[in-house]
Amino acid sequence: MTARASGALGAPPSAGVDRLTSAECVAAVQSIVKEFAADRSRLMDIVEAVQQRFGYVSDDAIQTIAARIGIHAVEIEDMVSFYAFFNREPRGRFRIRLSKTPISFMKGAKQVARAFEEALGLSIGETSADGAFRLEWTSDIGMADQEPAALINGMILTALTPGDVPRIVAALRQRGHDGDAPPYPPHAAQQATLPKATVLSSLVRPGPLLSGLSGRGDAIKAALGRPPEKVIEEITNAKLRGRGGAGFPTGMKWWFTRKATGEDHYVVCNADEGEPGTFKDRVLLSEFPDLVFDGMTVAGYALGSKHGLVYLRGEYAYLWDALQDVLEARRHLGLLGNNICGRNGFDFDIRIQLGAGAYICGEESALLESLEGKRGAPRDRPPFPTERGYLHQPTAIDNVETYVCAARIIEKGAAWFSGYGTKESTGTKLMSVSGDCAHPGVYEVPFGITINELLDLVGAPDAEYVQMSGPSGQSVAPKDFGRRIAYEDLSTGGSTMIFGPQRDVLEIALQFADFFVDESCGWCAPCRVGTTLLKQGMEKIVAGRATLDDIAATEALANTVVRMSRCGLGQTAPNPILTTMRSFPELYEARLAPAPFEPLVTLHDALREAVEVQGREPMPQET
Repeated sequence: MTARASGALGAPPSAGVDRLTSAECVAAVQSIVKEFAADRSRLMDIVEAVQQRFGYVSDDAIQTIAARIGIHAVEIEDMVSFYAFFNREPRGRFRIRLSKTPISFMKGAKQVARAFEEALGLSIGETSADGAFRLEWTSDIGMADQEPAALINGMILTALTPGDVPRIVAALRQRGHDGDAPPYPPHAAQQATLPKATVLSSLVRPGPLLSGLSGRGDAIKAALGRPPEKVIEEITNAKLRGRGGAGFPTGMKWWFTRKATGEDHYVVCNADEGEPGTFKDRVLLSEFPDLVFDGMTVAGYALGSKHGLVYLRGEYAYLWDALQDVLEARRHLGLLGNNICGRNGFDFDIRIQLGAGAYICGEESALLESLEGKRGAPRDRPPFPTERGYLHQPTAIDNVETYVCAARIIEKGAAWFSGYGTKESTGTKLMSVSGDCAHPGVYEVPFGITINELLDLVGAPDAEYVQMSGPSGQSVAPKDFGRRIAYEDLSTGGSTMIFGPQRDVLEIALQFADFFVDESCGWCAPCRVGTTLLKQGMEKIVAGRATLDDIAATEALANTVVRMSRCGLGQTAPNPILTTMRSFPELYEARLAPAPFEPLVTLHDALREAVEVQGREPMPQET
């Protein structure tokens, strides 16, 4: 495997801020707002840039932004408070976030955390007295194949061991607190690297989708050889379904968007790959970005759109420079911009929007809210994005892998694509595989493959538990390893976590329950309150203090959360509990609290009449 630099470690945020006067700070914020043309929809970018400059978003900064954009300060406060990566107060010039997942714990993340605590003299959740360091846990950062992993000021560190920590901390201390403020986002050429700051190429097995690739732009040229409606027809004939997990027919989505009335039409790429255990989109963006952008441009032509947006999860900020370089090269080659490939009137360009740490933004309507510079709260539907999406205009939102599939379909034809997979699930699927297996990484497999066949590929002969499609998916026991990965059987977004016989299934379910408590947006009570109660129920079960009634009550609550939650997060949050109850009922029964036997009638009471008749108490041996 080849290694690539994982990104940029900016000069410590807030460096030199204390030397600035209040007037200078206000002037700096005003300059940032001007850079983004005081555009309300670019509020995420503005706040990101302010935080990169000062290390946090102060009251003065919020008031200045509000005044320049012309909105209420509370709207900015509401947005900033929603995202994990935004700070309302200084949180350390070097913010060390350790990935907290079942996979990272299996690989030694707790030992790495203890090493950081010892090296820094801090506990998890604390900031050093001098404001230099902040140490904390964070949710999955897209490195399940290379855990334990950490995120430090936008730089990814992988395959960490406790022995790496002293060198990392020493390198951070050596950085000091001087130097110019970094640009937004931080550029790799101006940054220092750290030990273990590499992300390995994780494509273990490419298939037809990612093999035999031709030149960049070939899919666009093929699309331009037919009317836009025929492009959508080809996608429809291929029976392409969304690769994010929901499986909605892509051709239908594109047709709805094209026919919807609006001043503009938008193409949005959902690259907020936040589902724990998933990293296939990271590989596509790292190694096949032209294929992703080809697919988006084909969609732009088919939909009559001039605007493409990539919503890139904040944990993947290290990819920013490379992706911007690819976009600039495509503009130079006439594959983006005006009159693409010489076609008069076909104008289309792509902008990347960086997220800020919110799992819920993987849900398409929450993603749209975030793209518009708001908190990532899901919208009520209908109307659907195809009718009223980004900026209330018709919008097609598709997954990174879906655009790759679309590009290849237009290049090679629907018949080629539908020749793989099953009748209802055509093509291939990229699987992100991690955990107890010999060869973690990304595998391209045809739809219809069984779990057993996948386990053989990745080297996991003793798997006892497979979590399909991340925590929001299904827990599968060995008795079901013959099931097929397909929309008509086991639908998946790609995450495949493998656990061997030495793992505690219920402890893993509890960790997933804890994840959903952290990631609930808090909008509706069934999810906000329900996820917390479910976590508490699982804690009681895992501790061996639950009765059958407790387990039944937890199951009933889980079903209520599924039915009553407003969006997909709450509707799938109980899945780790409900599916492990179905797949591993014996494990729940084994954790039942031993109930003391309390007879309704004591032996003395039962023998009382006999004692009275005989006039004597029973001898000990007689009892």
